[in-house]
Amino acid sequence: MSETRRVRIGDIARGIVRGVPDALTVNRGLLGLATLRPDSRRSIGRVLEDCARRTPDAPALQFEGRRWSYTEFNDWANRCADVFARLGVGAGDTVAILMENRPEVLACAAGAVKLGAVAGLLNHQQRGEVLAHSLGLVEPRVLVVSAECQAALASSGHGPGGDRGCEFLWHGGDQDAPAPEGWHELAHELADADPSNPESTGRVRADAPCFYIFTSGTTGLPKASVMTHYRWLASMTGVGAATLRLKPEDVFYVCLPLYHNNALTVSWGAALSAGACLALDRKFSASRFWDRVREHRATAFCYIGELLRYLLNQPAAADDRDHPVRLIVGNGLRPELWQAFERRFGIERIYEFYGASESNIAFVNAFGLSRTAGFSPMPFAIVEFDHEAEQPVRDHKGRLKKVGRGGTGLLISEVSKRRPFDGYTDPAAGEAKLIRDAFKRGDCWFNTGDLVRDQGLRHIQFVDRLGDTFRWKGENVATGEVEGVLAGQPGIADAAVYGVEVPHADGRAGMAALTLADGAELDGAALAVALRAALPAYAVPLFLRIRAEQDTTGTFKYRKVELKREGFDPARIDEPLYRLTDSGYTPLDAEAHAAIVAGEIRA
Repeated sequence: MSETRRVRIGDIARGIVRGVPDALTVNRGLLGLATLRPDSRRSIGRVLEDCARRTPDAPALQFEGRRWSYTEFNDWANRCADVFARLGVGAGDTVAILMENRPEVLACAAGAVKLGAVAGLLNHQQRGEVLAHSLGLVEPRVLVVSAECQAALASSGHGPGGDRGCEFLWHGGDQDAPAPEGWHELAHELADADPSNPESTGRVRADAPCFYIFTSGTTGLPKASVMTHYRWLASMTGVGAATLRLKPEDVFYVCLPLYHNNALTVSWGAALSAGACLALDRKFSASRFWDRVREHRATAFCYIGELLRYLLNQPAAADDRDHPVRLIVGNGLRPELWQAFERRFGIERIYEFYGASESNIAFVNAFGLSRTAGFSPMPFAIVEFDHEAEQPVRDHKGRLKKVGRGGTGLLISEVSKRRPFDGYTDPAAGEAKLIRDAFKRGDCWFNTGDLVRDQGLRHIQFVDRLGDTFRWKGENVATGEVEGVLAGQPGIADAAVYGVEVPHADGRAGMAALTLADGAELDGAALAVALRAALPAYAVPLFLRIRAEQDTTGTFKYRKVELKREGFDPARIDEPLYRLTDSGYTPLDAEAHAAIVAGEIRA
């Protein structure tokens, strides 16, 4: 972080005063948080039904010129639930959804959770072995696929006839393509489905799973984190009502993928908290963003830090402030961009937050302060971390050591009955994220894997991520996954993948240190084609470094600290370097490096 701030009592007091006009909404949110219990019968389905009952004609969702009222959307979700039930879905089963952003994703997800089932939101950018692994983790009873994702599914080896116990539902996409042989036609099944609220919704407990959200882990393959209704509802009330204080007339714009919690939980939950309208878009476009906001008449939107940087990098325009947006919420906004974005686009409030799909803690900028990931009332600690050993530091008694105010360390959060760790579908992966006997015998804490700065008064500033995962283009990239793909390419004997900082870009770009097989030469064009076919675009390394041999630890782990430090600078590296271009991997010389550093070549 290039800019640091400490939070003081006066900052919070001013934030409280600014929130006085919305005190009723804030109190409603705080009351909701205080009364929310894991064993209650509150659920996402109940929230949707309550909105349809209170404001039946209010807009719930809009997409590409089409609008659904709360009654229409709730009925649609009920029909989806009826279709799934007829295909054998019950409480605890999984309905996996493989679609790009479209209203059907939300309708199918809502229908699944009304049955007490779990909606598995698959990343539609995954391919091959990675997608097959994700499907294997959740073992869907029903898989809903839209036409634009047919090729992705085919690459995984899954499909009708080969998956015992799984029913396949087909959505024809924009062209209304007919269902292939062996598939159920979603539109046909919905035509005579029951639009009534299913009785099952009333039996769903808050602590029941509602979504599987896939997150990249240090194992190199995705993990399916478990999102419960309880955590989703806590976000809805804490972020939507108590913090954002949305009103029924608000329109919340979402262009982030619905397989992200920023869209599915933060954005949708915030809209439902007020009975407001969710404006859904297919994807983010920097050049068209503000036009799309104006078309939807959006008053709020959700971001990731890189999205805001892209908008700032667009040429200044006379109508930069000509929009109805008054607040935005998201995570990953660099402090140095904060005020620049506020000034240029006239944004009244930026509500940064911190959280993760699998985490049992969240921070939110509830007081509307600048350059902070916010405040959390939940039990947490920031502890010293040994980067070489990749472990928290323990004292002579074996206990963790907290950093002082202003210090940077590993963020951990206490696991308790009130704040459980829902974990992953793989229990072993969940146990690996826990730290036991941290401050006293028998205690248990969740390891977020993130470095944060203690700003005081229970506020934090995000600093960086640890381990073999880095973030690029708003996505988590698991180095093991990329290393596995590289290892399967002809002529590559060994590969160490890591993230490197790039000027004028958030996160870290992928870089691979390669050792070639004896006698092999790098075919930059062919390697780029292979990697683009096997990996999501954000996971393809932007830089390569050719090495005679790899540096490893005694346990054969790659030594990446020095590699990360040297980055892609030819002045510091006497080994061949390459960068990814449209034609493949081409040599990276001092001139190209200087252009990247100056921002003349975008990573």
